[in-house]
Amino acid sequence: MSSYQFRADKTADPTAPVFFLFHGTGGDESQFFDLAGQLLPEARRVAPRGDVSEHGALRYFRRAGEGVYDMDDLKLRTAAMAEFVRAEKGAASRVIGLGYSNGANILASVQFAAPELFDATILMHPLIPFSPPGADFAGRKVLITAGRRDPIAPAAATQALADYFSAHGAATTLAWHEGGHELRNEELAAIQSFI
Repeated sequence: MSSYQFRADKTADPTAPVFFLFHGTGGDESQFFDLAGQLLPEARRVAPRGDVSEHGALRYFRRAGEGVYDMDDLKLRTAAMAEFVRAEKGAASRVIGLGYSNGANILASVQFAAPELFDATILMHPLIPFSPPGADFAGRKVLITAGRRDPIAPAAATQALADYFSAHGAATTLAWHEGGHELRNEELAAIQSFI
């Protein structure tokens, strides 16, 4: 089993939905914990802490620069995170993932490797600078939120990821705002509607 440090709350009902939360670079396991409780109060929340340090900022995998991923490290850490999710989801009736930036990237990578793990995912400002493998997302829901002027996650890459999920069977929603890499209220509204 993975050695991730994580924050979780336990509900009395082991079949309640479970909400996995993945922070952005420099965040931690508390970044979206309260938000998730507001979005889905009945869900059990599980928030793993990234175990890679980039100049002191926590991340989920290594990179050489912005958008230049260490693909070997990503592969290893994707497998470890998939194992963690399998171990922690238990008998949940529904498994939902939410990730921002680097957290969205590890969440998407886990989806590519194990499409069956998540019923629904929220990818906020993801950047996937490689061609994902073929996968079957039939019956799965994906929400991608993004800024049209995001310097880190360009609009064309975001659109390509949304097209990928749609082409592979996911019910995909893409919600834009006019800003950059920051989270905005429009995204929270889209997430609330999606949930």
